[in-house]
Amino acid sequence: MTDGRSWQGNWKTRLYERVRERGYESLTAFAEARPTASLVQLAEELGKDDIAGVQVFSSLVAEAERNHRLTRLVRSQFVRELFEDFPDGWPPIVDDNNRFTLAHALARWCSYTPETHEARVKRVRNALLEAPPPPGWCPLGPDDALLLTLLPDDEA
Repeated sequence: MTDGRSWQGNWKTRLYERVRERGYESLTAFAEARPTASLVQLAEELGKDDIAGVQVFSSLVAEAERNHRLTRLVRSQFVRELFEDFPDGWPPIVDDNNRFTLAHALARWCSYTPETHEARVKRVRNALLEAPPPPGWCPLGPDDALLLTLLPDDEA
């Protein structure tokens, strides 16, 4: 967590300089090399005290929009949110504790969904809750077969 320094100066320039210093041409490439890292973890790797997760995400959205890959970004964010709470995959039993944690992970995913994809994400969320994937399902990137089935690449 930053103390406000992340918004001082030209944070976009700072963010992309850090990405290039690490050998990546784009923030997307940097993030995709860390498919299960949370937005906070990505931000901390780029600048623990002066880059915020929301800055990383808004820049990822901008890149995805330019490259017509917004649906892929939405799937990537699903992977990040699920992995944060369930690193061992989809829970085998959805008891009260897991139900709350799962609802929280799905709610975070929905909150990071661009408006253009909100309806699609809600359908995917409902489908996952109505017909859960196999226990232990742990997508490790946006190209997971089940994720691609649930949220194919045709842009909204």
